[in-house]
Amino acid sequence: MFKKKPSIKPLSPLRSSDRRRIADRIIAEYGIEISSKDAEEQPVNSYDIPTIGVGAVRNALLPENSQSARFTTTVGKDLKQASVYSLWRNPGIVPLLHTPDVVLQKLRGGADLMTPGLARGPPFPAKAREDSTVAIASLEKPDVPMVVGVCEIDVGSLGDVRGSKGHAVRGEHWHGDEVWAWSQSGSGGGKAPDEIPQWDSRADTGGLEDNMQSMNIEDSDHEDDGGGIPISSPSNGIHHEDRRNNFVEGEEGKPWEEVHVEEQEFSTKEIDTIFWNAFLYALHHHRNTNRSDAHHGLSFPISQSNVISNLVLPFLPITTPTQAASLNIKKTSWKNAKKFIKALDKAKLLKSKDRDGGECVVLDVDFEDPAVTAFVPYKLPKKDTPGAESGGGGGGKAISVGGSPADDSIGQKLKKIDLYRPKEQLAPIFTAANTNHHALYLASELRPIINSYIESEGLISGTNKRLINLNPTLANAVFDGSTPLDKEVLAKGSVPRDALIDRIIENCTPFWALLRNDETRDEVKAKAGHTPKIQIVLETRSGNKTVTKLSGVETFHIHPQLLAEELQKACASSTSVSQLAGSSPKKPVMEVMVQGPQKEIMVKALEKRGVHRQWIEFNDKTKKGKKR
Repeated sequence: MFKKKPSIKPLSPLRSSDRRRIADRIIAEYGIEISSKDAEEQPVNSYDIPTIGVGAVRNALLPENSQSARFTTTVGKDLKQASVYSLWRNPGIVPLLHTPDVVLQKLRGGADLMTPGLARGPPFPAKAREDSTVAIASLEKPDVPMVVGVCEIDVGSLGDVRGSKGHAVRGEHWHGDEVWAWSQSGSGGGKAPDEIPQWDSRADTGGLEDNMQSMNIEDSDHEDDGGGIPISSPSNGIHHEDRRNNFVEGEEGKPWEEVHVEEQEFSTKEIDTIFWNAFLYALHHHRNTNRSDAHHGLSFPISQSNVISNLVLPFLPITTPTQAASLNIKKTSWKNAKKFIKALDKAKLLKSKDRDGGECVVLDVDFEDPAVTAFVPYKLPKKDTPGAESGGGGGGKAISVGGSPADDSIGQKLKKIDLYRPKEQLAPIFTAANTNHHALYLASELRPIINSYIESEGLISGTNKRLINLNPTLANAVFDGSTPLDKEVLAKGSVPRDALIDRIIENCTPFWALLRNDETRDEVKAKAGHTPKIQIVLETRSGNKTVTKLSGVETFHIHPQLLAEELQKACASSTSVSQLAGSSPKKPVMEVMVQGPQKEIMVKALEKRGVHRQWIEFNDKTKKGKKR
């Protein structure tokens, strides 16, 4: 679908009105049949589902709290294609075509399906008309759609396709493409199920209604990692409690709508108590996990925004999106972070001070306060629970350690090595030392090879062992007379040993390799050139608005999206990730932009990921001529 990697903005929950409007468009464009009886009028606890109404279909297509990743393709914003995930969850929603497996592999590389490649027909599905969306499966797995496309001809009316020519289906999306591979964590999509029996490949599609009747909306206590689609259906219209739906491996959401009892909103007093306990939990956590540190892992002074983002939000007991919306500092009696800190100061849990500009900072914390030492931790939601991503949860691990638990770059050890490959004119030097001049060498490995050549040729000066007499090979390969220094050396006929070795290394082709953790030099493929540096640029936008841009982290095994999430919390500022202007579409370099001058926070985040400060290049465009 994409000529280059899509640039997707941070996900956000869909509003109820948008959810209904998009669901209605899907229903209209796919011709989903809706029962005349509205299922929403049925009792919530009724397990008898004789008919499916528009409300149930909407909820099945776009469950509550669905998140949207908005992007525009080269063909506009027309809502046409479902994803393969949608097809696996909703069998029969579009016509299913078939092709041999060898052809399907070509389709998954971006090719279109030609008319002679159609299989299992005639007859072909009648709804596979021109401009209609269809799914494509292989003959080896005929009930697992792997490609989504649009018919360029009326496939349903075709007869024998042997010997015919022309395009039949234009591929739009397939298992393994850029949309499939994209995710916030960088892990990509899951594997395809082995079979989906509900896809009746021989019958015409009759809409979503019949398939929805077999869907189970009962929540599950555990997840089935096997992938696939549930094949059980209610017996005599009775929904049993022990029946559960499977869902496709790698999918972030379950394929059914979870029915929750309506939650009551917290009172202001209850929210105050939750925020107070979250701060106590943070102090208790740091006190017990960083015993050897005098400040228990905290670095003072702490800004008021960092108090909220690092010492409150990660310790809020958020388990649902409703709680995430309720537990907000603005809904407390303090209304803002400064008054909250002043209340903590009044309780002698910390010491604060007002700075110029009205900002309140924390100078010290009392870890030995009885409220902290006697605090009893409560259970916190995991990172992947609903609402935990919205502003809290995760036990503080993501903040205190630094980043998301899925970010494996935190704590990694990186080692940069510079390698050199001798050029052809230096080949005699390596041949004399019985070494391969096509290999890559460290600078420390080149020195003994050169010394061996000097001794074998008897080039050491008789009056000064530090001087090396030049022979024709060294004169032609190393000192070509192109510079005044070369001419001076050639005139003297000798050169200091160290200067000769340095000059030979300079004449070699440079390579570099980055070793991660326990990797060895033989396991990593070296790349030509000099090691690239991470770029941090400060620039002014919209007059006096400063932003900090970071790029080039992919080389150092750092995922830009996960780094941006951590910087958003650490800087208490908005962040965005987009493709760096001028980078290759095939291997794009992503740029992380953070509001405000955040250079030092970025450096600390990079150092936690094994990046040395000398590997970072700074460019302050807010002041002319300030680059290092």
